[in-house]
Amino acid sequence: MTVEQWDVCELRLEGPADGNPYTDVRLGARFQYRNRVVDVDGFYDGDGVYRVRFMPDRPGLWRYVTRSDCPALDGWRGTFECTPARPGNNGPVRAAGSAFRYADGTRYLPVGTTCYHWTHDLDEDLERHTLDALAASPFNKVRMCLLPTAEMAPPLIAFAGDTPGQLDKTRFNPAFFAHFERRLRDLLALGIQADVILFHPYDRGHWGVDDMTPEEDAFLLRYVLARLSAFRHVWWSVANEYDFNPAKSIEDWGRLGRFVQRHDPYQHLRSIHNGTKMYTYERIYDFSKPWTTHQSIQHWDASLTGRWLAACGKPVVIDEIGYEGKVGRRWGNVTGRTLVRQFWHGFAAGGSVGHGECYPAQDPDGAAWISIGGRLRGDSVERIAFLRGLLEEGPDDLAAARREGSYLLEYFGDHQHAYREVTLPPGADYRVDLIDTWNMAVTELDGVWRGSVRVELKGRPDMAVRIRRAG
Repeated sequence: MTVEQWDVCELRLEGPADGNPYTDVRLGARFQYRNRVVDVDGFYDGDGVYRVRFMPDRPGLWRYVTRSDCPALDGWRGTFECTPARPGNNGPVRAAGSAFRYADGTRYLPVGTTCYHWTHDLDEDLERHTLDALAASPFNKVRMCLLPTAEMAPPLIAFAGDTPGQLDKTRFNPAFFAHFERRLRDLLALGIQADVILFHPYDRGHWGVDDMTPEEDAFLLRYVLARLSAFRHVWWSVANEYDFNPAKSIEDWGRLGRFVQRHDPYQHLRSIHNGTKMYTYERIYDFSKPWTTHQSIQHWDASLTGRWLAACGKPVVIDEIGYEGKVGRRWGNVTGRTLVRQFWHGFAAGGSVGHGECYPAQDPDGAAWISIGGRLRGDSVERIAFLRGLLEEGPDDLAAARREGSYLLEYFGDHQHAYREVTLPPGADYRVDLIDTWNMAVTELDGVWRGSVRVELKGRPDMAVRIRRAG
């Protein structure tokens, strides 16, 4: 057997199906490459089938042996050859200072969007529309939920059962996970990261997944980690709007975050997303906690990105800043121009900003993009693509480049300046570009500049200046 580096090695075993294999049988395996040893959990997949998934991170010969309290599953040994990663496979994304890199060192610039429950309706056409829209978009990360909301009546749920309040939380639904994993693989083929939201506060007791016991929480997490952590493009969002859930305290969320950290063999990116602090200038979450790898923030003002970076130093991802659309809720009716401005404020400061869209009346599928995907309708998408292209021409860590004075983006937002005197970092020559962020045009100023430069803006809003050290 051969497995590509950072791909999934899967062992399939047959064992007992009687009783409750989810609780009665423990399965795992130890994988070894030279002196490197990785222990992983296995999982029951229904119909007497057990699986162990592993993501090898080094080319060469790996050995494995299974471990189980069930004799039929214990002591299976074997080897496989891990081949070098092919082009396009850069491994998992890691935090690197205030930015991100793939495991092979390649830069990763997160330009995300939100489709909370696009995998839950089992509408093949709608899901295909979503994938087609993502393929044509600038987005390389999708926030997506694992658990249902109170309003949903999905034909498949992670737990066994389909009756509100009567789910069997000692058993899982393999059909749900098989479908979820198929869509994860679709995202992987498109080069899109899957930011999986493990918990949220939107069930309100309907299905009974908002207020589970600590034991039920851990049971769910361990199973999900065993099934999904071998996918290299997965991130973990421990909760969306964690502070809207009255059933859990800040200590509970820390405990769950540390559980994910402890049981994920590959240490995928981990964070947590706030709700109630959206309109304050307070710290959103204590991202100095060791279990968090980056700052996942909901806030209306991306110009605070620099403050958050200075306070913690971990990468800032404003996953929710308000959604372009025309719905009645305060978070779902900003204009495309407003959203694009927030993108520029956040990225220019060295962070990243997430997109979302709420145009259900305009969609023939009757879907709001942030809820279940479908088609993208807004004015912001092509302008976000323009911004991504400009950023990918620049340094890997824009915040670090700003500090050292080699590259700066100055964005003026909705201000209508006649001109701006821009002070350049001392001791070097610079090239200066004027950028019309809404009309997507770049004009290079003639010559090189030192000390300062007067940039004529002629009263136009949505303008930016790009400053690059010459030579």
